[in-house]
Amino acid sequence: MRLLCRLLLVLALVGAGLGPAAARQKAPLVLAAASLQESLTAAAQAWAAMGHLEPTLSFAASSALARQIIAGAPADLFISADEPWMDHVAGKGLIRPGTRASFLANSLVLVAPATSKARLTIGPGFPLGRALGTGRLAMADPDAVPAGKYGKAALSSLGVWHGIEARIARAENVRAALALVERGEAPFGIVYMTDARAAKAVRIVGTFPEDTHPPITYPVAALKTSTSADAEAFRRFLVSPEGKAIFQRYGFTPR
Repeated sequence: MRLLCRLLLVLALVGAGLGPAAARQKAPLVLAAASLQESLTAAAQAWAAMGHLEPTLSFAASSALARQIIAGAPADLFISADEPWMDHVAGKGLIRPGTRASFLANSLVLVAPATSKARLTIGPGFPLGRALGTGRLAMADPDAVPAGKYGKAALSSLGVWHGIEARIARAENVRAALALVERGEAPFGIVYMTDARAAKAVRIVGTFPEDTHPPITYPVAALKTSTSADAEAFRRFLVSPEGKAIFQRYGFTPR
């Protein structure tokens, strides 16, 4: 909805004869992975407190955002929760050369409702299927969404995926998977460490070893559709030590 409103606004400006110069006075529009909601909002507010226009933030699965960009959605910056989706956008010639930077890292965890008494030790062949009982494992879509792909890789590495593949509750993004566990609709879920920290109704059962999945990194890049004069300055702020420190408060690891 925000993307549509933004597009209509730009078209209205051009139609009114205000043109690109007026559009450049608008705050940057940032398309960002769902797992960045609290941290990127805090970064945007810190940027605004320094006298800038507060960026407009639109959150969704990296896969969905990449497809929107490729379909022509107007935006200034893209922050993905993995490198492949940024590669996909870059492969279409849609990011500005020299602006891509991988600036954050994350961890992958198994969570359960806060009231759950379940105990599991994550390791090769651990009995996740038995622990699920008649329930399902909440995950972002493992065929497209970064958090789900990382989760599938981790479970496959541990020899568990084949036994629980048919019992996945697929969600559109990592926050939707987290919500299933928060509401008690799934006994377990796989999310990022930062998502678990942001939720009050779940607890962390265990952390997946880093060597069971590809490195979880977050690249940011400016898009060729950018019309905001402030976009590049905001991107530089995000990857600066000051910007990274904000994300670190929410559990991300600076790169």
